[in-house]
Amino acid sequence: MLVAAALASLGACGKKERPKADIAAARVTTIGVNAYLWKASLETLSFMPLLQTDSNGGVIVTDWYANPRNPAERMKVSVTILDQDLRADALRVAASRQVAVGGGTWVEAPVEAATVQKLEDIILTKARELRRSAIAG
Repeated sequence: MLVAAALASLGACGKKERPKADIAAARVTTIGVNAYLWKASLETLSFMPLLQTDSNGGVIVTDWYANPRNPAERMKVSVTILDQDLRADALRVAASRQVAVGGGTWVEAPVEAATVQKLEDIILTKARELRRSAIAG
């Protein structure tokens, strides 16, 4: 939104209008990292409590989240955006999992690799959709 307005005002300064594809370029960086990956990551993790966000460094860390349907298990996720370009290798997701063993004690448990891969896929798909919307919009 802010990016589109800024680019639109720049277009008014020149002799001809910027094409819409410029506005939705893969490298949108009003923050320190790719804006589509950043927004998609925040939207994907919106159901989890956030512990830390740094848009310049591209880091999102959630606090522990337990699904109400499975309160004996909880997850914590961190997302790192490594580049200003919208690329699959510009995103790193890590997850921790704990299970309750009774008496309020939690112990580390393995996270299935498919879980992390699924989160990355969801974020990347959402980022591409945001980019497509910006082009069409």
